[in-house]
Amino acid sequence: MLENYLPILLQLIIAAGFAVVTLIASALLGKSAKRNVIKDSAYECGMLPIGDAQPRFSVKFYIVAMLFVLFDIEVVFLYPWSIVYKDYLAAFGPSILAFAFVFAAILLGAFGYAWKKGVLDWKS
Repeated sequence: MLENYLPILLQLIIAAGFAVVTLIASALLGKSAKRNVIKDSAYECGMLPIGDAQPRFSVKFYIVAMLFVLFDIEVVFLYPWSIVYKDYLAAFGPSILAFAFVFAAILLGAFGYAWKKGVLDWKS
């Protein structure tokens, strides 16, 4: 029965060996470069690392992110509906289309409410 676990043990040994060899090679080859202050400084998209590491964000960013998630979840509910549309249409008639319109109307109402409240206005 232990021979069934031999491939797993072999894979673990190879993975651990690769990690150790990679670390050793990196330590040996990485020391050959000359070090200076500029090479050792943090690199952030070409910008100098000056200032606070965690800037404060406006609440609008989080509200827009939540709205994105809310309207993105709409696809999660509409995709299964579109898959079973023909089967449900044959069984129950056109009521499935009415349910889809009610769902879309609720989402459109939520979008209109967010728009009216100024959530999507970036100037304020």
